[in-house]
Amino acid sequence: MTDGARSATRSGRTPREVATHCPYCALQCGMVLREDDAGVSVHPRQFPTNRGGLCQKGWTAAELLDHPERLTTPLVRDPATGTLRPASWDAALDRVVTGIRAIQNDAGPDAVAVFGGGGLTNEKAYALGKFARIGLRTRHIDYNGRFCMSSAAAAGMRAFGIDRGLPFPLADLGRADTLLLVGANPAETMPPLVRWLTEQRGNGGQLIVVDPRVTATARQADLHLQPLPGTDLAVANALLHIALTEGWVDREYVAERTAGFEAVRRSVAAWWPARAEQISGVPVADLEATARALGTGGRVIILTARGAEQHAKGVDTVSAYVNLALALGLPGRAGSGYGCLTGQGNGQGGREHGQKADQLPGYRRIDDPAAREHVAGVWGVPADELPGPGVPAYQLLDSLGTPDGPRALLVFGSNPVVSAPRAGRIERRLRDLDLLVVADLMLSETAALADVVLPTAQWAEEDGTMTNLEGRVLRRRALRPPPPGVRTDLAIIADLAARLAPDATAATDAAARFPADPATVFAELRRASAGGAADYAGISWARIDAADGVYWPCPTEEGSDTPRLFADRFATPDGRARFHPVDHRPAAEEVCAAYPLHFTTGRVLAQYQSGTQTRRVAALRRAAAEAFVELHPDLAGRLGIDDGDPVRVTSRRGEFSAPARLSAGIRPDTVFAPFHYAGAGRANSVTNDAVDPISGMPEFKICAVRVEKA
Repeated sequence: MTDGARSATRSGRTPREVATHCPYCALQCGMVLREDDAGVSVHPRQFPTNRGGLCQKGWTAAELLDHPERLTTPLVRDPATGTLRPASWDAALDRVVTGIRAIQNDAGPDAVAVFGGGGLTNEKAYALGKFARIGLRTRHIDYNGRFCMSSAAAAGMRAFGIDRGLPFPLADLGRADTLLLVGANPAETMPPLVRWLTEQRGNGGQLIVVDPRVTATARQADLHLQPLPGTDLAVANALLHIALTEGWVDREYVAERTAGFEAVRRSVAAWWPARAEQISGVPVADLEATARALGTGGRVIILTARGAEQHAKGVDTVSAYVNLALALGLPGRAGSGYGCLTGQGNGQGGREHGQKADQLPGYRRIDDPAAREHVAGVWGVPADELPGPGVPAYQLLDSLGTPDGPRALLVFGSNPVVSAPRAGRIERRLRDLDLLVVADLMLSETAALADVVLPTAQWAEEDGTMTNLEGRVLRRRALRPPPPGVRTDLAIIADLAARLAPDATAATDAAARFPADPATVFAELRRASAGGAADYAGISWARIDAADGVYWPCPTEEGSDTPRLFADRFATPDGRARFHPVDHRPAAEEVCAAYPLHFTTGRVLAQYQSGTQTRRVAALRRAAAEAFVELHPDLAGRLGIDDGDPVRVTSRRGEFSAPARLSAGIRPDTVFAPFHYAGAGRANSVTNDAVDPISGMPEFKICAVRVEKA
């Protein structure tokens, strides 16, 4: 089905119809939206990632377009009453600009910060980074993808010289002889991907899952390793130890294509399987069976996800699995390799073009003089006017409203009141700001605290591009314009840039520098990314339309794109991948008498991220209406808790309450809760804000708690 295809209805009205992609996860399933007299309906299409399948979230995505809670006018907080009241766009934008000017005149450019989202299109992510650096002149910009992909990104950069979640097409999963999933539950987080797992097992392949819980994905596995949360690194080192002992290391590959193996060989010598069993709880027999499947399989793929990465040692944990993959000679080999399952819809593209504190478009480092010269040239400003690196997301959020931190924050496409670790503390930081501005389509928990709320267009109301988990750049197409009173994020950025200009001439210049047209923005993004690690220079909207997307890097329109990376060399100066010796260390917070249980978080099938959208869809709310606390029956028995009882979970940082859900599929020393919910059921009220020293990733996946009947 093509963009703009038409058909007649029984009423005689000609419907609008457009081929686009789901607004949720990084699988970016292909769908067709159709609007007729009955409203907007969703129809799956045969796109390579989903092959005609959609999950419940995708099927119900259109319900948000005309939702009664949708914002259609700006809101401004009344100083007299403290309530949000409807306002005109002029009044709302004037309030924002007046506040920014007063704060920056008093405390300098860095007193204003920007916080973006992994669901923004490439065009919006690019424009937001540009606006922060030359519109606001602040170094303070980061985004919620820091809470999602940053550990895997950092590990990939230091091993391979490049960060692309899957360096091979998704279809490779279906052909793998052995597939190892570490901390991944795609059956609930991206269900259409399970088709590839089913195909893999149907072809005689072996599926191995590493997860502390018996998840819907783990139930499909041939072998399930159930470690204590936070011990995946010990498991990986033990697997490499076994591979070395049994002679399964590809010595020729290691010698020809890598560097640093000897230091890793020495470091894993101490990780005999019995030691790893003692730390992780994974039996030696299961470690040996896993190592054998990896070491003797033909086509082998190792994938990590948030369960392994959302730790204060997340970069080292991913590096341990990368070490294992390199030792077995997997990356760059057809049908094999290491990859990471990106979570958010544009988690890949969102970090490539300037939302991260230390990056410029094209995945360039902001402290690289050559990168600064190139991007500044595209933006038409002197390189020395670009600010330096900012700080990672949690550090930024935790500094808000403090004497040395930003006094104003602009939020686009994120809801940190629910999604940030130690969320109660971050909520207090947001309340301490002099100015909080939130652009969103609903009144999220963060927007409810704002001084100004700006209503934004939804995915079906604007054109743009997304980059899925394979590094495939896709076209998102508008079915219809936004409703009256609603503007796109690009239009909001353009308006703010023009109003912040000191005079009429500068305002005209700002309007030219910040176009609201996404096609124009993408054309500039291509030039800004040219020559960078994530090179989009050869990707045009027309080229995307002519195919099922285009894989980056793609330097020229005449040349080919790159579905597979690392076939001949890695993106390092000498073309060799780098091993990194890493050692297991305990979680940042260990259990004790006062807090004797391990707590971990995750997702459920019917909800997504902070739930701003999915908690408002009736069918999804019926399927997963509220938070819950999953406990093993043995633990529940000791605590006097029955299934459905209200329980309170408490850590050193806060508490939340939810009904108990008893399950033999979780370890007796661990409790679990989904993180999608707000209010009393907000799981992130208790999570640990310790961060990885390299990536800035918080330790969402383990902390010490106590549980009691409420």
